[in-house]
Amino acid sequence: MPDRAGPLVVIAGPTASGKSALALDLAEALAGTVINGDSMQIYAGLGEITAAPGPAETARLPHRLYGVRDPALGGSVAWWLDAAAEAVAEARAAGRLPIVVGGTGLYLKALIEGLADLPEVPEAARQAARADLEALGAAGLHARLAEVDGPTAGRLAPNDRQRIVRAWEVWRATGRPLSHWQAEAIPRRRIAGPVFLIALRPPREAVHRAAEVRLRAMFDGAAPAEVAALMARGLPPDTPALKAIGVVEIAAWQRGEMSREAALAAAQQATRRYVKRQMTWLATQMRPNMVVPAQYSESLLPDMLRKVRAFLLTAGD
Repeated sequence: MPDRAGPLVVIAGPTASGKSALALDLAEALAGTVINGDSMQIYAGLGEITAAPGPAETARLPHRLYGVRDPALGGSVAWWLDAAAEAVAEARAAGRLPIVVGGTGLYLKALIEGLADLPEVPEAARQAARADLEALGAAGLHARLAEVDGPTAGRLAPNDRQRIVRAWEVWRATGRPLSHWQAEAIPRRRIAGPVFLIALRPPREAVHRAAEVRLRAMFDGAAPAEVAALMARGLPPDTPALKAIGVVEIAAWQRGEMSREAALAAAQQATRRYVKRQMTWLATQMRPNMVVPAQYSESLLPDMLRKVRAFLLTAGD
């Protein structure tokens, strides 16, 4: 679907900061479409554990890219960006304002600044790289990668199976290291148009409290059933969906390896670490048009609407 360039609103913030509620309120006020920018909320069957908008929210106005990807397939930045471009084009064609919301920094950075085009990897090279991984293990393949692509190996942990095998695929397919292609390629924006970026930056302790309340509700709700169904599929351990906060912990509880309360405490600790990474990323890698130093509440909406409407009035100039 060809895209007609127009304005784009992006909402960024850590987990449990009120991003989804803000996106919904803005979309209702501005005839918008809410587009998911969270790397875990793309997966089907994980709506509860990823805190994706539920049926009550999605029935109110168009939502895109929630629960659309089979967990077995994964979801790279490039895949998401192409899917987001389609969703933005669809919204614009319908006369609606695209509102992208999420806490995955790499997705949002690629949306705003562009993504370098990397070479296609044939299926044969993918299978060969996967066979190398199985034969050598993650640490062994990491050592091999270091011999041919020191810069990439240097920034990857020896147990980062997904990224190690991706870099090895590129080397196998092209004979050149991933770091070479990344240095040579020029980032290209896939979605044109002016961007208004809103960053929610509430106090960390407030986010922790809200996240703990959410986690308890997940443990009491459908999350355990979602995790049981996911684990029953026997997916490889490096499957990205298995890294969603709560999946490892609930699975361990269900296997009898820890108590429910221990699993909840572990998920809360993982959430605190994730919030720290998110807030650091947003503070250092993003340049917002508007910073909100609080969790979202409806009392903040009028000022936000005023600023977004002012942006929309000048976006076409």
